[in-house]
Amino acid sequence: MTDHKQSAIRCDRKGDVLWVWIDRAERRNAINADVLAGIGAAIEQSLADSSLRALVLTGVGDKAFCAGADLTDGPGTFQAAADEPTTDFGRLARLVRRVGIPLIARVNGACIAGGMGLMALCDLAIAAEHARFGLPEVRVGVFPMQVLTLLRATVHARHLNQLCLTGEQISAARAADIGLINEVAAVGELDARVDAVIQQLRSASPTAIRRGKHALFAMEHMAFDEAIAFAEAQIALASRSSDAAEGLQAFNEKRKPRWLGES
Repeated sequence: MTDHKQSAIRCDRKGDVLWVWIDRAERRNAINADVLAGIGAAIEQSLADSSLRALVLTGVGDKAFCAGADLTDGPGTFQAAADEPTTDFGRLARLVRRVGIPLIARVNGACIAGGMGLMALCDLAIAAEHARFGLPEVRVGVFPMQVLTLLRATVHARHLNQLCLTGEQISAARAADIGLINEVAAVGELDARVDAVIQQLRSASPTAIRRGKHALFAMEHMAFDEAIAFAEAQIALASRSSDAAEGLQAFNEKRKPRWLGES
């Protein structure tokens, strides 16, 4: 990774959690090619490290999580080159679906346009109460096409229509009401709430989480008969894992499980 890319993203390993910071506060942590490349490199790192239990994505400062694409660089990060069938953002979205650990969006400020896309790539989202959310693309003559592929599974169509068609911004409280984020943290409590969620994740089986994320993605667009058959096969496999055996033994012995994280 070049120095320029390193300056766009900062990674901090905190025990068994990888924190990934968009480090462009002077541009409200806007997305450019280096930001997406840096996040992608961090994701690749997480795929290669079985000791990690979570990845936190956030922005530097308290003004913005990510204000969308850096339009001073043109629309390239969300637009395919003439000789490429995919975009930088699309490739990142495909990569994220291979991750077996929870991804947590720590929304420390404005989450706008492409920033909503980055947040939607994450499994969980916790926002500071001053954060604002919006899809203002229609106000600059485009539409949040790629972000739609992620948000339509998270937010009811009526709410998503309003965000996309009006370009209005909403508060963190409203975002929680419509299911866009999991919870809102009071002033000064954002990191404490993120840490609390990480602690909850640590109490869960890594194997169960990994298998569960695979199942969630796989069943996303299955018809009922296909989904129930897939689930029946998956629960049979999951029940044979070392973590399943340890979980049952720990329950019967009234102690905390000692997860191995193996299949």
